Amino acid sequence: MSLVKAKKHLGQHFLTDKNIAQRIVDGLIHTDKYSQVLEVGPGMGILSDILLKREDLETFLIDIDTESFHFLQEKYPQLGDRLINGDFLKLNFTDIFPGKFAVIGNFPYNISSQILFKILENRQNVVEMVGMFQKEVAERCASKPGTKEYGILSVLIQAYYDIEYLFTVKPGTFNPPPKVNSGVIRLTRNAVETLDCDEKLFWRVVKAGFNQRRKTLRNALSAVVPKDRLGEHPFYEKRAETLSVQDFVELTNFVATR
Repeated sequence: MSLVKAKKHLGQHFLTDKNIAQRIVDGLIHTDKYSQVLEVGPGMGILSDILLKREDLETFLIDIDTESFHFLQEKYPQLGDRLINGDFLKLNFTDIFPGKFAVIGNFPYNISSQILFKILENRQNVVEMVGMFQKEVAERCASKPGTKEYGILSVLIQAYYDIEYLFTVKPGTFNPPPKVNSGVIRLTRNAVETLDCDEKLFWRVVKAGFNQRRKTLRNALSAVVPKDRLGEHPFYEKRAETLSVQDFVELTNFVATR
């Protein structure tokens, strides 16, 4: 088997440290809630080697890179249909997973947000995620209200998942090394089946609030409701970055009456 060349346009940085790989896989701890896991962008299989040794998990791999796919086909002939050559962002999960499952990966940094939104859209089925992202993105996901990192992803993820920042990874553990540090986070689906508000409106309110984060919410939310219909609410005089998930739920319910 010839080694796979990392491709810049796919945002590939192959992890080379087996100890880091072991720590990432060890991050899957809620296997009482699922028995299947999907690894995204396995590359040459440094995480896959460890995942496939876990008797509590049935492992699936998906890689958009045809070269990686053929390499992994040769390396893991036992996988059969559980090795998928495709785009994670376009994958219909229900075609493959009948119930709850987990997602894991050393994710391409150029599509980090899209990966997280895909998981959010499938939150009823993805009960755990352990992933490596650019450190800045990982910190943003885990940040709390009142911090400059706190934003759209922070609110939407924390509405449906408990999040833990697990550890930081230095550039030297990759080939080729990225120019930034990486961070590994774990998302665990919380008990919220649905928010106590119109969820589509909640997403619109959160996005509008942060799209103009320097403005007060009264001004930012004019993209959702005309200013002359907004009414009065104490949160209108605040900025989006100061509101918690529950605050946004309350604000969404108020906006829904306008």
